[in-house]
Amino acid sequence: MHPKKKKKKKKKNCKDISYSLSHLSSSSEHTPIMKLDTSHMRYLTSDDFRVLQAIELGSRNHELVPTQMIHSIGGLKSPSATNRAIGDIAKLKLISRLRNAKYDGFRLSYNGYDYLALKSMLNRNTLYSVGTTIGVGKESDIYSVSDPEGVQKVLKIHRLGRTSFKTVKNNRDYLKNKQTSNWMYLSRLAAAKEYQFMEVLYNNGFNVPQPFDYSRHCVMMEWIKGIPMKHLRQHKNYKKLYSDLMGFIVRLAKAGLIHCDFNEFNILIRDDTDGHEFDFVVIDFPQCVSIEHPDAKEYFDRDVQGIRDFFSKKFRYNPQHDPTMFDTDGYGDGYKYAYPNFKRDVIREKSLDVEVQASGYAKKKTGNREDKDLEKAVLGMRIKVDEDDDLSEIDDDEDVATEDEEEDEEEEEDEEEDEEEEEELFEDEEEFDEQAEAEENEKIIEALSKGDKKLKMDKLGNYILDE
Repeated sequence: MHPKKKKKKKKKNCKDISYSLSHLSSSSEHTPIMKLDTSHMRYLTSDDFRVLQAIELGSRNHELVPTQMIHSIGGLKSPSATNRAIGDIAKLKLISRLRNAKYDGFRLSYNGYDYLALKSMLNRNTLYSVGTTIGVGKESDIYSVSDPEGVQKVLKIHRLGRTSFKTVKNNRDYLKNKQTSNWMYLSRLAAAKEYQFMEVLYNNGFNVPQPFDYSRHCVMMEWIKGIPMKHLRQHKNYKKLYSDLMGFIVRLAKAGLIHCDFNEFNILIRDDTDGHEFDFVVIDFPQCVSIEHPDAKEYFDRDVQGIRDFFSKKFRYNPQHDPTMFDTDGYGDGYKYAYPNFKRDVIREKSLDVEVQASGYAKKKTGNREDKDLEKAVLGMRIKVDEDDDLSEIDDDEDVATEDEEEDEEEEEDEEEDEEEEEELFEDEEEFDEQAEAEENEKIIEALSKGDKKLKMDKLGNYILDE
């Protein structure tokens, strides 16, 4: 019997006060890093890429793509050539072999999907080389890249739905609901939507990075010389910066859009030496909504509050409304209003939300399936609560848990601990089965790569290796 682990008690009635993690933040220990390793890319043959593309196409209708379908879609000269390519790319972890109830099949790994996206950019001559990791977030990885002229740019790789390995093990439905393919599908939708937002905003004069290209789940954009605002320690004119940021929120809303994650994590402060007309650049757009969205005012107010909280904490700057002032072209000291108000300040001037089919407008007007799928995925990005944030503060007007409630909590915790012990035993058995299956997979992949004649296939499409 394992000794019971003592758990920290959870306090009830805690306020959800956190904002989403920056895509440019440093790596979190809770975020599994899907490392982008391009070292093998130059050695892949055209047959290898045709097989990767065949598995990608087959994945649209199949959770696991059978070998016969891969050969049919890929169009290689012979089944043995297809098998050899499958074995080679499986060794590089670009695809994985799995078995369901009926047949053996393959599916793309994230690395395989990365290779396909990068290959497309290389073919379009927009990408030349991949550099170092800039940041790892919960929903994306950011890399430094160069174009053929040697100009430094940024590559954002969307990883929508990425979760910790512990969560995957504890939530068994994850592997039953085609979740792996959904990650790639939703990441592709997020990248396409972000590129569309950035292109429209950039062309309309908003201070956002210039987008250059996108493929699948990857977006290439302008390299911004500066730092995330969360690292800002001082600013020669922070009051103007405050006013300009509030002005951006209003200007964006007048164009029909609300950012929904407008805070110090998604704002870059340019270097003084950059010589650009804008002091800051705004990033991260997949979760934007239309001002017609049912929760538009709530999202707008939260964006405003995020900036107010940052300047209050960082610069002790807490401007108040001043009715003696007449200037309404800005916000803060010297202006009539300290911060924007949705009903007072937002008067539609453009319809960029219509142009990009933003959530809220698109849902009401079109009901497109992909828009609905993406909306479900990014909803958590708008209302995300970080488990590591301290949410233990309770307002004076909130009830404190009674002794009976605390006893109930202790009973629930005991039950949870018993369930955890059972799960640990189940996981040990699972790990043993997985290890045996992995060893079998390695043998089959090796046989595929070498064209081993001992490798056969039954009528259902399952590989059998005669010992």
